[in-house]
Amino acid sequence: MIRKFNVGIMGSGNIAGVMANTVNKMKNVKLYAVASREQVKADVFAGKYGCKKAYGSYEELAMDKKVDLIYIATPHSEHFANARLCMEQGKPVLCEKAFTANASQAKELIRMSEEKGVFLGEAIWTRYMPTLATIREVIGSKVIGEPKTLTANLGYVIDQVPRLQDPALAGGALLDVGVYPLNFALMVFGREIEKISSCCTYTNSGVDEQNSVTIQYRDGRVAHLNSSMVSLSDRKGIIYGTKGFLVVENINNYESLTVYDTSYKKVAFYRAPKQISGYEYEVEASMRAIREGKFECEEMPHSEIIYVMEMMDSLRREWNIKFPFEKEDSETTE
Repeated sequence: MIRKFNVGIMGSGNIAGVMANTVNKMKNVKLYAVASREQVKADVFAGKYGCKKAYGSYEELAMDKKVDLIYIATPHSEHFANARLCMEQGKPVLCEKAFTANASQAKELIRMSEEKGVFLGEAIWTRYMPTLATIREVIGSKVIGEPKTLTANLGYVIDQVPRLQDPALAGGALLDVGVYPLNFALMVFGREIEKISSCCTYTNSGVDEQNSVTIQYRDGRVAHLNSSMVSLSDRKGIIYGTKGFLVVENINNYESLTVYDTSYKKVAFYRAPKQISGYEYEVEASMRAIREGKFECEEMPHSEIIYVMEMMDSLRREWNIKFPFEKEDSETTE
């Protein structure tokens, strides 16, 4: 019999709640502990979701010897310090997207993971979902011919969420929403990129509120990506080929795939399999990697984590967006 993994959750917000509910419905895994910076929040969360342990500090969770995997569900700006704290105690980490605030932080965490031999993964759930394999199989079958163009849109009216407006918390549309279209393009078209052009609009606080990114590939393929935290989008990902096109419903949590031919007639339809929430796949992948003695998930390897973070760093440089703590870091190294 496979021993159940004890999962600890760092953070007690909405995403943490989704993960807690998901783990409670999974096999071979147990929701063991939660940590918040306020004991009362940890107690309330533990009571709601049935955690055995409720900690009023992140340090206590990281030091609990019975924890097998810590899921980090704190703001982007805190991921680096939180993941480092866990790995210093030898704890495997599954960190929410965006993995860190920038590539420099990501590289340091990954270096630490590999030096200490501790698992470290990114919880970008769309990378782990089984529907991704279906998307790739359909494209590989050549039913739409040679894929030439890709579009991906993701937008929600979430600009009133305080952390998304706050530069000190690594706010903005890109790290919270734009990361999904970027990952979609990389998962489907890969990394042989010739150049990237982009633009964005800004909030009063100075972070990006919506953005548009065009990726030109070396072989002539093009990806057009849009994300927003001030408007609702259709969430579609569409791959256009020489013999038809493929429509993916909801690139943030795949719902279905529809294939159309040159006459715009529907020729195939694939519904995504039933799931608990979609979070279960990343947890299963993490447990599998840990059991196999690996320090990363093959679905989202360390090299890909760094590549995505470098892309987002490059985009922010083009938009002249720098978080306050990044300015402090650069000043201390000068």
